[in-house]
Amino acid sequence: MCAQAQSVVRKTLEANVSDDSDISDCQRDVIAFLAGAGLVGPQARAVRRIDTHGAHVFIGAHDVYKIKRAVRYPYMDFSSLAKRRAACAREVEINVPHAPAVYKGLVAITREADGRLVLNGAGEPVEWAVHMARFAEEDVLVNRVARTALTVDEAKALADAVVASHGAAQVVVEPPERATIAAIAHNVLAALPGLFGGDDGDVLELTSELSRRIAVLAPLFAERARAGCVRRCHGDLHLGNVVFIGGAPTLFDALEFDEALATVDILYDFAFLLMDLDHRGHRAAANAVFNRYIWRRQEHTDLEGLAALPVFMALRAAIRAMVGAQRAASTHEGLAESRAYLTRARSYLADERPLLVVTGGLSGSGKSTLAAALAPMLGRAPGALHVRSDLERKALFGAGELERLPETAYGADVTARVYARLLAKSEAALRVGHSVVADAVHAHPSERAEMAALAQRAGALFVAFWLDAPRDVLLQRVGARKKDASDATPQVVERQMSYDLGELEWTRLDASGTPEETRCTAMSYLHASMGPR
Repeated sequence: MCAQAQSVVRKTLEANVSDDSDISDCQRDVIAFLAGAGLVGPQARAVRRIDTHGAHVFIGAHDVYKIKRAVRYPYMDFSSLAKRRAACAREVEINVPHAPAVYKGLVAITREADGRLVLNGAGEPVEWAVHMARFAEEDVLVNRVARTALTVDEAKALADAVVASHGAAQVVVEPPERATIAAIAHNVLAALPGLFGGDDGDVLELTSELSRRIAVLAPLFAERARAGCVRRCHGDLHLGNVVFIGGAPTLFDALEFDEALATVDILYDFAFLLMDLDHRGHRAAANAVFNRYIWRRQEHTDLEGLAALPVFMALRAAIRAMVGAQRAASTHEGLAESRAYLTRARSYLADERPLLVVTGGLSGSGKSTLAAALAPMLGRAPGALHVRSDLERKALFGAGELERLPETAYGADVTARVYARLLAKSEAALRVGHSVVADAVHAHPSERAEMAALAQRAGALFVAFWLDAPRDVLLQRVGARKKDASDATPQVVERQMSYDLGELEWTRLDASGTPEETRCTAMSYLHASMGPR
């Protein structure tokens, strides 16, 4: 199936339609016209048509045209030409800012004086269509991750695209009642017993725990709305609605038919993407996207909002379970996958004590590499928050990740401020139950003591590593760095070698080998330290 069609098919409460039994007479001629191979030029291959519950999509060699079906559902009304025009116009309006290479505009299908149908003719419009550029199906994110994992740069670019989308989204301080998390969850949880059985243990447990969590978090949801965290978001931000064009991730097919359903907490919008990556076996990518998003936004509300992230991810998985079960009821296929989503939803609500892992060592020891490798493997989905001193220093100066800072940015007073940021962010996440991996040199005993004290205050399990490597290894690694947030040079390493580290009470790791060897050693210590969880 073409990527554009796949994205439509996955809409919430979707239901594929494959026959013409309920196509209204007013659209028959239009459908026949758009299905004509001549629409995209005489040399083009035949147009393919995909029908969904709310649209007819016509895919040519280079162009795609999508019309809204003349239907009326409780949640979607395209029953009049005026309503279909408004929906098409809205789809173009909300998608063009983030996908200008995909959306070409609104097109009128007119009937000319001689009775012919044409695009944007002089006659009276009889239908309206969204005109889109066709893109390669293999470039849609859901298809890319089926072949290979995202690279670090791709994960960062994906997070940056979501940050840009949320940054431009309209703030809604008083969202519609039916768009609240409680209302969304109520509708989903009410549907699950009929789909999986009223006495299904997974459903009963999920319903009970999700309802309890939402009630407990109600004050947080309200506070986040007052703080501007509820916005007119994409609304359907899963892997099938992201395509790489020219190597850059592009968000498309934002939810257009119901403003309320798309007016949600930005972390709930983001949670769909994280859940989708995680469920498909890409926890490392989900963690990388998550950490980039948190760092780029630099908003304390995001850290406080981590208390709600398990609920948001569980609800997204529960919706997928519901939609899949609805399909399975008519097609008798896919129930196992729906059950897997149900299990996934429950797993996101499992309680566990947060963990603070700290990696320290001189520049070039590999502490940041180890921290990034450990983060996806620790704590609740999508893995631990990775707080890195190099990035916090850049954020302190409003600099980009790879922007080199002046020497004055490395004075003792600035470094103290960087460590204060590191501690504050770590504590904010730990306080709401989210595990943290904090990485910095930690050369001074006081810096190491503050991390241990933080873990105790927050009630977190604490594991700290000091990474050792010979001088020549440190110098070689630092000299070979490219595209890294650290500004350390070989001269900095030489200066650090003279530090009086004091008594090192942390677990010392030989980090002279490969990153994978260091990670395996660290995980062995972690398993031994944490015991059964």
